Amino acid sequence: MPHVLSINVGSRVEFDQADIGHTGIGKRTVPGPVDVRAPGPRGVGGSGVVGDHISDKRHHGGDDQAVYAYAREDLDEWAVELGRDLPPGLFGENLTTVGVDVCGALIGERWRIGGLLLQATGPRVPCRTFAGVMEERGWVKKFTRRGLPGTYFRVLEPGTITAGDEITIEHRPDHDVTVALAFRALTLEAELLPGLLAAGDDLPDDLRRRVERRVERPAFDPA
Repeated sequence: MPHVLSINVGSRVEFDQADIGHTGIGKRTVPGPVDVRAPGPRGVGGSGVVGDHISDKRHHGGDDQAVYAYAREDLDEWAVELGRDLPPGLFGENLTTVGVDVCGALIGERWRIGGLLLQATGPRVPCRTFAGVMEERGWVKKFTRRGLPGTYFRVLEPGTITAGDEITIEHRPDHDVTVALAFRALTLEAELLPGLLAAGDDLPDDLRRRVERRVERPAFDPA
């Protein structure tokens, strides 16, 4: 049964490798119940998970990045490759899931978790802070090439969730723009960018603007 394995929240910690000197990326597992709601627009709103800290609101958080999910199965793949344990929350995810294809979610796909309704908005793109937390040489490049970015969600209906809650996919759009495809287009395969527009109104405004700005630009180089 697809379900939430853990709910993870972060506190502000000082961190030299973060651009603004502190971060909330390192998250701890909490048993719940945890309230989830729409946090407000980027730059003002932080995380949609109550109690979770977002340091850099200019680049993270807000309604289109209210909740970040990552699959336990994908963490396990990384654990084998890296030869180390990867506890839930290490990647900065709010929800560690089991039994659902997180990266294969379609942009606009809706997940019901208890009374909470989420809508997939796009992939996580790795940053310097993430690399610093992982302490793996070439981490941004390695993460990008693997193509397992995890998925951001907006909150359509607020609710309260607990670890173990079932995940039900209530709606899948009729396009084929997955979160994994959007990640490839935004990073290594810029030729895929025009195809993201097939998501239509499901494509968040910010992502649509990024696509339109970058259609004629070279692909991202994950140095």
